Formats: sequence, structure tokens, C-alpha cells
Amino acid sequence: MRERSIANPLAIPRVAIDFLFRHPWTTFLLLGACFLLFGVTSVNLFFLLLTNINLFIEYGAMVIDDGALRQLAELLGLALLSGLFYVCFAVCDRTLLRRLTGATLRECRLRAGSGKMHASGR
Repeated sequence: MRERSIANPLAIPRVAIDFLFRHPWTTFLLLGACFLLFGVTSVNLFFLLLTNINLFIEYGAMVIDDGALRQLAELLGLALLSGLFYVCFAVCDRTLLRRLTGATLRECRLRAGSGKMHASGR
């Protein structure tokens, strides 16, 4: 079993990336599910958080007894969950694009860099 890189301890394990790369239909279904879950968890989240914080500002500690602190914690947890779904979506998206184009991201960047050099040399 490979260890995660010291430089990036939050890196996704290579086994997960290899699985996604080998199973494009599973990756596509996971991409769709994460997209929908990101949308569901993030709908109106900003306004709910803003309203909850304004409630604290307007009424102070009195609203803690009414459950506003618990609601704030739930909204912050929902925001983190929404971010997690977005990261999952982005990983699946990048994996599918890499598989469909047959090129690694590094190759794409090298091609883009060499194209700029040719364009500026004319």
C-alpha cells in the first residue's frame, strides 16, 4: 500500500484515482450524483447563513436558547458537505476529461506552453 505524499497529505489515494480511471461509467454516475448533491446542499445556503448570523447580531445570546446556535452549526456543516461534494465532482470531471482526451494534465500544459512560444515567435 502506498503512503500519501508528505508534501500533500490531503492528496487522494492513487488507488481511488486508478479505480475512477478504469471505470468511466461509474465515474460518470458519481459525477452526476455529486453534481446533484452539491446543488441540493448549496441551494439558498448563503442566504440562510446570512440570516442566521444577522439573528445573532440583532438579538445576541438570547437566540441560543431558541436553537439558533444549533442551526448555525448545522448550516456550517452543510456548507462543508457541499464543498466535499464539489471536490468529488471536480475529481470525477478531471478524471473523465483525462480519459476522454487520452492526455495527462501535464501534457496539456506543455502543449499550451509550446503554442504560446510559437505564436509569439511569428
